[in-house]
Parts: sequence; C-alpha cells; structure tokens
Amino acid sequence: MMNVLTRRARSEGYRARSIYKLDEINKKYNLIKKKVRILDLGSYPGSWLQYCFEREANVIGVDIREVKTLGNVQVLRLDIMNKDELKIIYDLGKFDLVLSDLSPKLTGIKDVDMQKSSLLDKKALEIACNVLRKKGSFICKVFQNSNEVEFERLVKNKFEQVKLFKPQASKKGSSEFYIIARDYKN
Repeated sequence: MMNVLTRRARSEGYRARSIYKLDEINKKYNLIKKKVRILDLGSYPGSWLQYCFEREANVIGVDIREVKTLGNVQVLRLDIMNKDELKIIYDLGKFDLVLSDLSPKLTGIKDVDMQKSSLLDKKALEIACNVLRKKGSFICKVFQNSNEVEFERLVKNKFEQVKLFKPQASKKGSSEFYIIARDYKN
C-alpha cells in the first residue's frame, strides 16, 4: 500500500517522498537558497535535485544509477567508491553545501546493511571535506547503529556546529536521522 507522503509527492509532481524530509530540514536550518552551490550525493531518483532547483540553487547530482534529467541540472552517473570516478567529483570545484541521502543496496541482513551504510556515510564526509568551502555545510542521512556515535564524532571534528535531526516525514519506525553540520573548519 502506498504511503500518504508518497501519494502526495506524486500528485505534486515530485519524484519521491524524501523531498519532504529535505523541506523540513531546510525550513529549520535554511541552507538551501538561491545561488548556493550544492553537491547532492545519492541523488536518485532526483527529488532533492528538484527541491534545490526550485530554490534556484546551483546543484549537481551524483548517483551510481541514472537520474532523469531536470532542467539544466548536471547529474553525473558515478560510483563514489571508485577512486578514478571520485576524482571527477573533486574536479568540480568548491561547494557551499554537500547533501548525502546515500543508502546501500539492502541485503536484509541488518549487520551487513549497517556496515555498508556506515561506509557510505564516511565516504560522503570524505567527499564533503574535499569539496566544501570554508564555513560550508553538510547534511547526511545516518541510521542509528553502533557506528553512528563514532561518525558523529568524526563530523564534530570537522565542523563548528553539529545537530541531529529526525524529520517527521521519515517513515514510522525508521532508524534514520540526519546530521546537520555547519561551518566547515577546512
């Protein structure tokens, strides 16, 4: 059965319900606005790209899967775990904000899935630290698990302000939350 937010997203022309999570985050932290340069990691199916595009941000999407085009938004089909493809991202220049809604292909084995998710979180942080301007921001989806406290500590070492936020639009019972990190120390 289709979730209420999924139906709402489709009826409003959005590609996924995750747009409402980003909307909640942005209403609280006001990081996505006109002319801000944004790198969106894990951009498939593209609802976060839509959100940024609507706010006239300069957004570039990256995903291992093909993302349907959207206006003049550049979307790169890359594997962030591949060093050669990672160089392409680093050559894009500096960004004001890095978004990460990365999620591994789930196996159904909780420990394996959490380990894969933690690896993606660390890779997103590594990318953010390589492409963010001084004082830039990072928003990263994280799942509650044994690695999450260590990851939060890593983020706090790199940013002046770090907050945890659980959007109401998250599915009931989901262990996901978002780390909102501001003022990259560079």
